[in-house]
Amino acid sequence: MIEPHAPAPPSPPPPWAAPARLPVRAATGRFLVLSCVFVCAACGLVYELELVALASYLIGDSVTQASVVLSVMVFAMGIGSLAAKRLRWRAAAGFGAIEASLALVGGCSAMAMYAVFAWTGDWGGLWADGPRWLLVAFSLTIGLLIGAEVPLLMELIQRIRRQDAGGAVADLFAADYVGALVGGLAFPFLLLPQLGQLTGALITGTVNALAGGALVLGLFRRDLTRRARWTLLIANLTVLGLLASAAALVDDFERAARHAVYGADVRVALRTGVQEVVLTGGTHGRPLHLFLDGRLRVSGRDERRYHEALVRPAMNGPHARVLILGGGDGLAAREVLRHRGVRRVDVVEVDPGVVRLARHDTALSALNGHAYDDPRVRVITADAFRWLRTAREATYDVVVCDLPDPGITASTKLYSEEFYGLARRVLAPGGRLAVHAGPLSARPRGYWTVVATLRAVGLHTAPYRVGDRDARFASGPDRIAGALRAPRDWGFVLAAVRTTPPLGLDAHAPPPRTLTRSSLAADARAAARTRLTGVPPSTLVHPRYAN
Repeated sequence: MIEPHAPAPPSPPPPWAAPARLPVRAATGRFLVLSCVFVCAACGLVYELELVALASYLIGDSVTQASVVLSVMVFAMGIGSLAAKRLRWRAAAGFGAIEASLALVGGCSAMAMYAVFAWTGDWGGLWADGPRWLLVAFSLTIGLLIGAEVPLLMELIQRIRRQDAGGAVADLFAADYVGALVGGLAFPFLLLPQLGQLTGALITGTVNALAGGALVLGLFRRDLTRRARWTLLIANLTVLGLLASAAALVDDFERAARHAVYGADVRVALRTGVQEVVLTGGTHGRPLHLFLDGRLRVSGRDERRYHEALVRPAMNGPHARVLILGGGDGLAAREVLRHRGVRRVDVVEVDPGVVRLARHDTALSALNGHAYDDPRVRVITADAFRWLRTAREATYDVVVCDLPDPGITASTKLYSEEFYGLARRVLAPGGRLAVHAGPLSARPRGYWTVVATLRAVGLHTAPYRVGDRDARFASGPDRIAGALRAPRDWGFVLAAVRTTPPLGLDAHAPPPRTLTRSSLAADARAAARTRLTGVPPSTLVHPRYAN
């Protein structure tokens, strides 16, 4: 009979896993560690959201930027967790160093990205893609540091009081997920509207450094050597000093960066509840430019060509009641009001800040002919899609869609089959729908997708394009494309319910400065030569406007 072997005695824990020497009771120590987990998780998610928001604003195409940030960051978190296993023997010192680094990198990430975008955007070549590379670099670095937090925090909480691994993981992740919830809600509802992206990131970094430094230097100071304590103290004070200095200079930095992006002639720069609005020029003979979220929306050099091409062909027919979707600058309304017989103009604009600027800014109100002073014009502050869902049927003779580029993610729903179905519903019999469909020469597939989408709801279309566009600033989804790749034309579509609408001009209205019947016919022929067949329509659940 074989005697069974006696079970081997449990191996002693390694020296670095000995119970921590705490200045407080174990229960209090666990609470403080979990509180630090909560704060660090909130800060980590703020860094993540800040990168997504800033990249969407600076680069464009929010779906792509969000995908890049999230995928790279999650991948880096896994690598960081593996790398942190080597630091467990000095978990307290390692965690303190990681939090100081994370506070500095995450807190300064927004300013660094804005600086690269502002001061290298016109250099061309590899530098033109600097913000994209920097986005990947920050996502990778922040992800590595966030991932390294978890193993070290697990080691610290186990050193306070040993418990089964499942219970420790549950406690740690509960604090982590609740902190992520708070950070995720604080960013859009508190930090972004109250502090802005730059100051919000700096404040988050400060909180991160204070939480990490206080935990290590306060709770685990007896586990550190004298040299480690002084090194961490100096490192945290340096980080806090750098973040405080950046916060003190953030307004000057933002003004300098704004001038680098828009030029020195910035007259108005404000952030409404919807977007950033910047107005340059308009005085002393300089052309006026209106930028919305960094994209050129109105250029005094060519706005008349754009707005006449958008509005004038649609007004060739009955036009007593006109609906303008977008167009808060009042320039489309100006063109509508040039026609006799207009009894009512409804402007549905999502941003009341743009309307206020169009009413009260001297240069912009002069450019739009003081359209908002006309009693026939009524402004409705609403999202165009939501408003159309509640609008009455067969109300308007003309509907003008003066909306941002269809390639911009936030605008995609306004170029969907569902949206055009709602717009068709408010058209009176014989009414016309005018659509700005993005540049034809630069993105022909996007343009013909708009045409296909209009036809999918039963509308007959007359496509046309107009050239001589001011191409020095980005207006589409890619803000860092540069002037060399900026579009040189606009694409438009005139649509009607019963028959294909004729491209003409109202003979009873003052003649436009930039259009004639012959030029419209030539513009239609130019568009027809680029026709793409077999292009599917775009819908809410399957958007097809690629960058």
